[in-house]
Amino acid sequence: MVKLNNLFRPLSIRGKEFKNRIFSTGHMAVMLDDGKPSQRLAAYHGAKAKGGAALTIVEAARVHPTGDSGRPAIRAYDPACVPGYKKLAGECQPHGCLVFGQLTHPGREMALASDGSQPVAYAPAAIPNERFHVMPRAMPISLINEIIKGFELSASHLREAGLDGIELVASHGYLLGQFLNPKINLRTDKYGGNFEGRLRFLKDAIEATRRGAGGEMVLGVRLSGEDKDYTENELDQMLEICSALDSEPDLDYFNITVGTSAGLAGSTHIVPPMEYETGYTAPISASIKSVVTKPIFVAGRINQPQIAEEILKMGQADMCGMTRALISDPMMPRKAANGDLDDIRACVACNQACIGHMLNACSISCIQRPETGRELQYANISKTKLKKSILVAGGGPAGVKAACIAADRGHRVTLCEKSNSLGGQINLAQSLPGRAEFGGIITNLNKELEKTTVSVRFNSFVNLDLIKELAPDVVIAATGATPYMPEIQGAEEAHVVNAWQVLEGKANVGGRVVIADWRCDWVGLGLAELLVKQGCRVRLAVNGMVAGQNIPQYARDAWIGKLHKLGVEIIPHVRIVGVDSEDVYFQHTLSGEPVILNSVDTIVTALGHFAETKLEEDLSKYGIPHHIIGDCLSPRTVEEAILEGLNVGIKV
Repeated sequence: MVKLNNLFRPLSIRGKEFKNRIFSTGHMAVMLDDGKPSQRLAAYHGAKAKGGAALTIVEAARVHPTGDSGRPAIRAYDPACVPGYKKLAGECQPHGCLVFGQLTHPGREMALASDGSQPVAYAPAAIPNERFHVMPRAMPISLINEIIKGFELSASHLREAGLDGIELVASHGYLLGQFLNPKINLRTDKYGGNFEGRLRFLKDAIEATRRGAGGEMVLGVRLSGEDKDYTENELDQMLEICSALDSEPDLDYFNITVGTSAGLAGSTHIVPPMEYETGYTAPISASIKSVVTKPIFVAGRINQPQIAEEILKMGQADMCGMTRALISDPMMPRKAANGDLDDIRACVACNQACIGHMLNACSISCIQRPETGRELQYANISKTKLKKSILVAGGGPAGVKAACIAADRGHRVTLCEKSNSLGGQINLAQSLPGRAEFGGIITNLNKELEKTTVSVRFNSFVNLDLIKELAPDVVIAATGATPYMPEIQGAEEAHVVNAWQVLEGKANVGGRVVIADWRCDWVGLGLAELLVKQGCRVRLAVNGMVAGQNIPQYARDAWIGKLHKLGVEIIPHVRIVGVDSEDVYFQHTLSGEPVILNSVDTIVTALGHFAETKLEEDLSKYGIPHHIIGDCLSPRTVEEAILEGLNVGIKV
């Protein structure tokens, strides 16, 4: 049995007791009510508290109207926020979970105002932002003074709401961090000019926040140990900054992360995808811990209790941010404390429904756990009053989830899978480079399945004969989809294979490859990396603005950068129309002009899927009660498959 002695050792800061070393970092959840914490947000954080987290940090709140942007945020400077914060604290604190609020100002990191227009973005100096293409205005002293007062006022509101602490966001290239950076802060007044000058704004913000917070609230600061971008805010600079701040009596801890919002490369580290090693930020926090006396918090791909335990054991940090791990399984701390490590639904860092939803201005969730972000909707899943015999056709994520939920509710469930293993397309997806962790989804679903009474039949194809034999009350069809292949002129003359055939090892791929990618998701990117590493010359032709257009930016950008290093040529805005023995013919989707790629041995198609509807047609024809879920309803992603499996499991 794995011992987690360090993870469950209490910690005391300014008289506040942290019952363990697990916390949820501040992150935008898109669950606000006109700039105020909502009941949904309270329930979301409350689930983590019930699950055993020691601390949850509420998302970054604005301290001044000049920081209001198109992305909804809590207006902490407005006293109207207090009731919402109180409600949230009331959901968490009775479970022994501390609640901190974050205070921030984005500075130049804002592209739109709340009305859709471009705002006046303020920064230490008029140094443009590369990611949002914003040219800011240098802040006058009068505005700096106003913002400092905003920190004090906002802190007083959080104190009134009964929160336990406050964290200032100087990480990820936001305003407090902009003043620290010598490449961005070119001021010559008292808020710039030298190291002490660049540090002054943060020090003033700390002092103002302490005045508003009083003496009992914990006060910390979040910092990026490295920007991981062209901005070149490196570790040696942060060591100097933390050393200087360590003597501040008003400050209680440092929360260390990496990345910056200012650039595409650095922003991928804000919510690092699965290609980054677990716990990869811990050596950075360890370096900072070696030069300060205050406690060190750290976050960045800490997705399992065992990883957090090792970080703590090695003395690299004092608290471990496990945000996505808690999104995937809010009960993770309690399960870990009870020794039930195998029951934890481990985060796979796909970034699809958490940060992916947030970037699309939708409430965050989890592809593995749709209940996250929907706590009020799924608060009470009741047992069935009428037990039914249910046949589930298909052992992909939709079918497995539906079977588990239906069985948990008391139904008699038989799950039939035509192959010899569960997982469906997940088994293919995990074979892409850097995507092995994605297979954890079916591992987690299998664990769920093992705890139920579901009868699983492998190598069992569901047809009318089997349905007649089993005589179920209801059939749930989750039969998936198959690769779509439109008519492509000349395809019989060329070597054309589909993505599935490549991933299954059923295709003999030549040395010069063109990937025709309509999906614009993981598949094209992953195939390009796979084949170039096998020695092929690869050109990735995508029917979109950019490769990976349909996956979250933070995952996409990291992958595009990798493909550029590998020498993969990416051709955007093209649709495949024809092929011959050595050429591929595309049409530019905007100009309509031909785009011809010569000297091609193999064309690999990633053109989407079409639903398997034969079973649905038979069920409808013979009037058999049924439900259709997942890709056989409409080819989409794992997220929709599991969500529909959950919903139909509740419905039947």
